[in-house]
Amino acid sequence: MMRTRLEPLRDEICLTAVFYALSDPVRLDIVRKLLSNTDVSCATLYADMPKSTRSYHFRVLRESGVTRTFVEGVCHRVIIRCDDLNFRFPGLLDALNRASKPF
Repeated sequence: MMRTRLEPLRDEICLTAVFYALSDPVRLDIVRKLLSNTDVSCATLYADMPKSTRSYHFRVLRESGVTRTFVEGVCHRVIIRCDDLNFRFPGLLDALNRASKPF
């Protein structure tokens, strides 16, 4: 059985999808936290949020090409696709870091 790709290839990352993913305050905050801490488990971010809601936000980030998820047993680790985003949209992550204010 073939699995569907969970994230776009580098050349398939679309700016409008990235902007949509970053337009939600929760997802933007997730990205800010991931930029400052490179080794994060999905379960540790927004632990007080319902799991289904948290999963939805991580799915939007992954499917837009902003993040990559690695499964290690029952743990899901999430990273920002810095190299891919910097290649496709130079300066975007730097601009996010400069303009970001914690919620």
